[in-house]
Amino acid sequence: MKAIRCNNYGPPSSLTLEEVVNLKPDKKEVLVRVKACGVNFPDTLIIQGLYQFKPELPFTPGSDVAGVVKAIGEDVKHLKVGDEVFGFVAHGAMAEEVLIPANACFLKPKQMDFPVAASFMMAYGTSFYALKDRAKIQKEETLLVLGASGGVGLAAVELGKLMGAHVIAAASSDQKLELCKHYGADETINYSKEDLKSTIKAVTKNKGVDVIYDPVGGSYSEAAFRGMAWNGRYLVVGFASGEIPKLPLNLPLLKGASVVGVFWGGFAMGQPKENMQNTITLMQWYAEGKLKPHIDKIYSLADAPKALKAMMQRKVKGKLVIRVAD
Repeated sequence: MKAIRCNNYGPPSSLTLEEVVNLKPDKKEVLVRVKACGVNFPDTLIIQGLYQFKPELPFTPGSDVAGVVKAIGEDVKHLKVGDEVFGFVAHGAMAEEVLIPANACFLKPKQMDFPVAASFMMAYGTSFYALKDRAKIQKEETLLVLGASGGVGLAAVELGKLMGAHVIAAASSDQKLELCKHYGADETINYSKEDLKSTIKAVTKNKGVDVIYDPVGGSYSEAAFRGMAWNGRYLVVGFASGEIPKLPLNLPLLKGASVVGVFWGGFAMGQPKENMQNTITLMQWYAEGKLKPHIDKIYSLADAPKALKAMMQRKVKGKLVIRVAD
């Protein structure tokens, strides 16, 4: 089978499309013929050796995946050969076939096409876990989403509004913010033009925000935190800016606020039953037409490095998808 391979840590241009050996599932795995693979920002970090774990070289990147079951391990009872599924892996999805742990592989709703299914799990799984389980966001609370037009950010905007929050979307261009408005943002902040700290105060009439969803990091984090309301929760989701910020710890003290880590992959693997319940809720909302993933562009498997480059350059609104097979 063919797969995108990372033989040495480096930029997307160093990746190659190669023939690799066929895969066989162990007793708790599912072998899936890949139809589509979602592209996520952590993929750009993994290939550079900058993520919190480093796969042994060489490896195939890619985590969000959708396809058709080709074979199952002997302990897998909830799926059968021929089922259309979606799921997630630590890496390995940018290929014609992938092995998925059984507890991370789910039946695909019939009305959900493969590109949408491949762009769904990490973005919505992360954002729902962050807002529901980590922030415990309540109706009428104010949510500020940084990097709001990206994959996880846009999902947070959409979910926050669905969960009853007043949503402020912050992004780097008016074009990106227009998309956020379409996904339910009540207010917007263009932090390439406006001072983030003072604009938060103005928009909230000096009340501050209850929950901050931050997949960006860098220079915006402290400014956003200074706009936090009493008893606020600051969700640390990722560092798309490339810079891990350092926060003065007097700020959480003065605001009675919490800094809360969001590592959805660890939650999904460590608490599969709870993750399954979240997934069921998300699937129900999708079936009801309440969630509509935005796919910015679809690439071929051979062009996967181009997709990763676009992600690194932060040119993406919503999700990118690699179509592996029709």
